[in-house]
Parts: sequence; structure tokens; C-alpha cells
Amino acid sequence: MLHMRDVWVNWFEGEENGYNVCEFYEWRKEDRIELLDQVAVIKIRENLFDYIENSLLELPEELLADIYKQSYIRRKSQRVELEYCFLATDGKRTLVVDTLGYHTPVRKSRLVPRQEEQLMALVETEPVRDYYMDYLDCEKVYHILSPEPALMHGLIRKERQLKQLLFMVLDQLYNDAEEAELRYWYTEWAPDKYAQIQQMSFEEAWNGLFEEVKHGWSKKHEEYCYTMVKGQPFFEKLWEIQQGPMEKKNVR
Repeated sequence: MLHMRDVWVNWFEGEENGYNVCEFYEWRKEDRIELLDQVAVIKIRENLFDYIENSLLELPEELLADIYKQSYIRRKSQRVELEYCFLATDGKRTLVVDTLGYHTPVRKSRLVPRQEEQLMALVETEPVRDYYMDYLDCEKVYHILSPEPALMHGLIRKERQLKQLLFMVLDQLYNDAEEAELRYWYTEWAPDKYAQIQQMSFEEAWNGLFEEVKHGWSKKHEEYCYTMVKGQPFFEKLWEIQQGPMEKKNVR
């Protein structure tokens, strides 16, 4: 079993999509960065890497057995074992995983560039480990609360997180709103379509709104998100994490 020493990690917890496990250049000073004293390294096939990076499902039992208590973190003066923590690579991509004692990839982190280079040199001649799982090739299902990667492509961290916030608000709108309220919010997005929107059914208005909103990210998206979030304490808090207090944000 290969290992790397002194590995810097920035844990993203509970993320089922790899695009939310931020690369080093998107790390923030307020993120909680940790130093792992030692991490087990495994070289795996691309489909298993995809599965781990883009799900929170059970890991192969053989993999868990191979990396069991092979990684450590130093807390104060003590070296503490981590039950199931490992550094996975398919020879091109890298991902650090900690299950927090469970059998699922609860926490994930990217590497800093220098250590990514070290890892690639370390595993260059290392054979791939095969771990059998009969559901590895199951197609992942995306939805409004777990958007497909194409909808997040090209966006920076703040934009991705605001877009997911907007999708959360839209999902609540779909589940709770009456037809008139949905038409109102569609008109807020597309005022030039007012007359057309007033003739739409609930589903027609919803499909039209979501199809128009879901692509890209712009100042218009940001302003629309702000308008929808305002007055909803839970969503306001999520907004403030990205943008600061709402009363100080001059978007309108």
C-alpha cells in the first residue's frame, strides 16, 4: 500500500457532485484546511473514480478493507487513526476521501497542485486495483437539487453555489406555489412575455421558467435570485454566506 505524507485537505462534506468539491484555486481563507499526517493511496479505474467523486453511495468492501486505519491526522501532539480515509487517483484525476467511519464518501477534497504532481509521480508505475461492484455502471440521475454538470460548466464557486440556491428556491416554488404566484415569478424573469404567461397552465409556466433560467449565470440570474430569496430567512442565510448581508447588497 502506497502512502503520502503531510497532505493538505479542504473538506467538502456531503457533496454528491464532483463540481462542488472545489479545486485548490477556489479555496477560501475561511475554509477549514487540515493537514493529514499520512494518507493511503489507491490507483483505481475511471468508472470507480467517477462513482466515488459523484455519489454518496456505499464504497466497495474490498477497498474499505485495504485502506482501513492506513491514514492518520495529527491533533496537537497525538497521531490519530482515521478509519476509512484514502487518496484515490485514476492516473489523471485525484480525490481525497474520508468516510468519518461510515462506508460512504462523506467528505472529499482536492489536492494542492504541488502534491498532485507528487502523487502522479508516485503512482506512475503502480498497477490499478480492481474492485468489483455490480452497480458501478448505473447511470447517475440528476435533478433540480442535483443539477447535471453541464449546467455548472464554466461557473466559479460563488456562481455555482448561488445557482444551486436559486434552484432550491425554484423547487420550493414548484411544490408550494399556486398558479398565479408561479405566473408572477415567471413574469419577473421575462416581463416581455406577460400576456403569453397569463394564458399558461401551471406546468407550462413552470417548464418555460425553468428552461430559461437553468442555462448559464449572469447578473440577471443574480438579481432574480436575490428577489426570490428576500424575506425567506433560511434562503437569506445561504445567500449571505456567499454575498454578505442582504440589506447591503445593491443588486436592484
